[in-house]
Amino acid sequence: MDAVETHLPAGCEVLLLEDDAPLRKRLVARLRALGAEVSEASRLDEARRLARTITFDFALLDLHLPDGDALSLLRENAFSENTAVVVMTAFGGVREAVAAMRLGAGDYLTKPFEPDELPLALLRCRQARNSARRDQHVAAADVGAELFFGHSLAAVRAQLDTIIAAERRLGTRLPPVLVEGETGTGKTALARWLHGHGPRGRASFVAVNCAALPEQLAESELFGHERGAFTDAKQARVGLFEAADGGTLFLDEIGALSAAVQAKLLTAIEDGRIRRVGGTKEVAVDARIIAANNRPLGELVAAAAFREDLFHRLNLLRVQLPPLRERGEDVTTLARHLLAQIAARHRRRGLVISAEGARRLRAQAWPGNVRELAHELERAVIFGEGPTLDFPHLERDRDAAPAAWRNPHWRLPETGFVLDEAMKTFIDEALRETSGNVSAAARRLGVTRDFLRYRLEQSGMAPISAGE
Repeated sequence: MDAVETHLPAGCEVLLLEDDAPLRKRLVARLRALGAEVSEASRLDEARRLARTITFDFALLDLHLPDGDALSLLRENAFSENTAVVVMTAFGGVREAVAAMRLGAGDYLTKPFEPDELPLALLRCRQARNSARRDQHVAAADVGAELFFGHSLAAVRAQLDTIIAAERRLGTRLPPVLVEGETGTGKTALARWLHGHGPRGRASFVAVNCAALPEQLAESELFGHERGAFTDAKQARVGLFEAADGGTLFLDEIGALSAAVQAKLLTAIEDGRIRRVGGTKEVAVDARIIAANNRPLGELVAAAAFREDLFHRLNLLRVQLPPLRERGEDVTTLARHLLAQIAARHRRRGLVISAEGARRLRAQAWPGNVRELAHELERAVIFGEGPTLDFPHLERDRDAAPAAWRNPHWRLPETGFVLDEAMKTFIDEALRETSGNVSAAARRLGVTRDFLRYRLEQSGMAPISAGE
């Protein structure tokens, strides 16, 4: 049973509702031996009072009590969503136990049972609770999600193999991995590949796009919250760190997180413990972190838009994905690989890319990288009439494309210039062209909103409007 005991959070709060005094004494001793803090009750009213004042990690409930049925506590939602409930029932009370599980209990024990059965029941209950939260965030793989290495990513593949070998030696508390690359280069696919081929391949993979999290909810999503932690927190919620316990948490576009959430994330990575919003206790978690960003985090650190200490913590194992325009002949091989998947999905088998079509694909800059290539192929599959794909419009689009914004004859002045003033000029122009819309200006400048806001604050500038 020792292997199971190690999974129980140290110092966890347990409510024990049992009117049989000798049995209660034995169970209290066993729970305390596991490191739990135990609150005892022998009646329903005592349990209700305790549940109002303490947020329990676990509740161990006898179903039949002198003053009523413990199922009433579940019907009343007396416990936090973060409380894992195990019920105890006499032999033959399986129907009642099933009713309890329909009301939210995670497991049951049939009396008589040995106190040594407790750790396994508590662990099963905790895993079921985390699984429900995890299922909300398991992203479905889309077209092009499978990682294709080819010759151009041979060095990346060797680096991933080295990381996996190190992970197999460590087993637990795996160091974070930082993946950098332009939008659409395959960072999510790489994270899934690394998880699936590593020692945690059978455990959970929880992915979250940090840029899509509203700033005021990001902390709650990642670390969870207790009931009443803020105005709309009518129910407690398990955070994604807990949902990914024992597996991998993929934080895409990590640079979009606020400074406050970055600080809490650093603590979670270093200590292996988190604290829910509105909570007072720390919860042990072993979630391996894979972080990704489409701009080098070092640049954000230099602009004071990302914490330097968190960057150094994430930068231990860094993988750089090159853009598609730098992958040479692999563009053609990748296109054929993606075409086979897309054609099968659209039931248009036998499609091929012509030699001229392959040349045009290689000549493209692909600012959207693999994602853009996949979309271009799907358009060709949908609108193409014959079995051969030539992509003639790609050449027309390239010829019609506007010239580069910078005069190719311009050179840096030998006497130098003030870079900050040049940046201020660019920002002024972007804000003027977008009527002060910070988000639109940031897109034109190729930077994040946080970076642009930082530059505005540093220079004392203010956008014309607060448009987002």
